[in-house]
Amino acid sequence: MKILVCISNVPDTTSKINFTDGDTKFDTNGVQFVINPNDEFGLTRAMWFKEKQGATVHVASVGGPSAEPTIRKALAIGADEAIRVNAEPTDGFFVAQQLAEVVKNGSYDLIIAGRESIDYNGGMVPGMLATLLNMNFVNTCINLEIDGNDVTAVREIDGGKEKIGTTLPLVIGGQKGLVEESDLRIPNMRGIMMARKKVLTVVEPIEATIATTDVKFEQPAPKGAVKLVDADNVGELVNLLHNEAKVI
Repeated sequence: MKILVCISNVPDTTSKINFTDGDTKFDTNGVQFVINPNDEFGLTRAMWFKEKQGATVHVASVGGPSAEPTIRKALAIGADEAIRVNAEPTDGFFVAQQLAEVVKNGSYDLIIAGRESIDYNGGMVPGMLATLLNMNFVNTCINLEIDGNDVTAVREIDGGKEKIGTTLPLVIGGQKGLVEESDLRIPNMRGIMMARKKVLTVVEPIEATIATTDVKFEQPAPKGAVKLVDADNVGELVNLLHNEAKVI
């Protein structure tokens, strides 16, 4: 089985976010980038298939040279090879088109993408990718078992879970549940050293449609001042909620 894990290079959630050029561009200065968490769950599951079933695992990412440290981390975790499409990920449809070309050239059986990235939270790429490739698709996937060509998947739905039977080739939009946080892997020194010798192929992007552009970014409004009310002063609390906060 040949697996492709799609990796998104995203800012660490603890990073302070700023914008430049009149709030039209993201300021990357001082920002630490990491593997998108939903993608990391997928990568860890792919490593399980590699160790238990002898699968070959490749990773692919759409991004500039600055994404390579994140890609190398995926190689250090245990992926066999990596592909970087040399283009900025301008929108979900553009990214899906680039990844679809990678899949077509690589003849993959299973494509694991994160349900969504934590920067734009678009949640578009896995479904678009499956459509472009005309492959089976399971989104919000929280469990995946493969026996030959047969697949059993579990996905989250409103109010519960759904168990699905399908076949390869398959695209999934994965999330926590494919593995637990305690199962995520930290690259050891041997993995880091081996990652330096693994193949990281840079390919130029195909001509593709860019369906959306970012016009302007806006940060959330700063939190207002907090008023503390003594626990015994219920009357003052009610007065503030009614006359100042106007929530009752």
